[in-house]
Amino acid sequence: MTQPVTTKPSTLAHIQEPVREDLERVRAELRRIVRANLGMTDEVNQYLLLMRGKMFRPTLVLLADRICGGDGDPAVTLAAAVELVHLATLVHDDAVDHSVLRRGLPTVNALWTHQVAIIMGDYLYSRSVTELTRVGNLDVLRCLAIAANEMSLGEMRQLTSYDALDFSEEDYYALIAAKTASLMAASCEIGALATGPDRRCSALRRFGHNLGMAFQIADDLLDYTGTEAVTGKPTGHDLRQRKVTLPLIGAMKVAGARERKGIRRFFSSRDPSDEEIAGLIELVEELGGLEYARERAERYAGWAAAALEDLEAGSAKQALLSSIAYVVDRRR
Repeated sequence: MTQPVTTKPSTLAHIQEPVREDLERVRAELRRIVRANLGMTDEVNQYLLLMRGKMFRPTLVLLADRICGGDGDPAVTLAAAVELVHLATLVHDDAVDHSVLRRGLPTVNALWTHQVAIIMGDYLYSRSVTELTRVGNLDVLRCLAIAANEMSLGEMRQLTSYDALDFSEEDYYALIAAKTASLMAASCEIGALATGPDRRCSALRRFGHNLGMAFQIADDLLDYTGTEAVTGKPTGHDLRQRKVTLPLIGAMKVAGARERKGIRRFFSSRDPSDEEIAGLIELVEELGGLEYARERAERYAGWAAAALEDLEAGSAKQALLSSIAYVVDRRR
């Protein structure tokens, strides 16, 4: 079994340093691509670009491109297309979940309407596809289309899980592979394909998949351990929406009959109080659920590092290795 990663934690700014100038070009590309010359559309787009986040997926595209000998062209446009797909999924997810906050800011559906949110998500998807067809790389178009399809199916998988407590560990891994890891794997593969087929494509895709799995497990842990300042949403948000993630799954493996009864009572409650959420978080920690999830995140982190072993040394490879520690330690 792959050993846990012990790489020194890194900041995102350090990871992005080898491609810092290209990331500025990606930001300019995003502004160009989404411009619609239509009142409300441009208004919402300007807001989305303000809350777009940390540009982690475009960073993966650019670093993979560097490893494969690229110089940023046309990877900059491809990185912008990936970020637009990511933004589209966030807008749609917030509408589906009726979320009011994203990264500490009001969501599109909260500021405007759910109808506007759905239309804007569709617009971002379509603009991304339009740019990919303009670039003319069918391998890249295929890769991103498959990821978008997997993310849609993942959202439906979550939506149709009627009994949350019957959600197994295997179900959980299938869900996060579709909703999160698919786009990170595609980001790395797209970077490798930016200037044409490359022998390192498979290794970089494996890296992206395992990185995405570790990323989502760490993100789900933050719902139990983080603060609103870190996550941009209230702690216990997933529990409030009756979402079962790996910490609870790990705790359920060792829970006794009385504890299981209490957990089931929580999930049958129409509107659990802050005290009830805090009590469940405490129970999950006592049962070892947090440590269980951390160990699984470290395992995927180890597999991500192993995927890079045969790639040439350099600043881009080191940045990808540093990104593993960054996603596992999500406080930065």
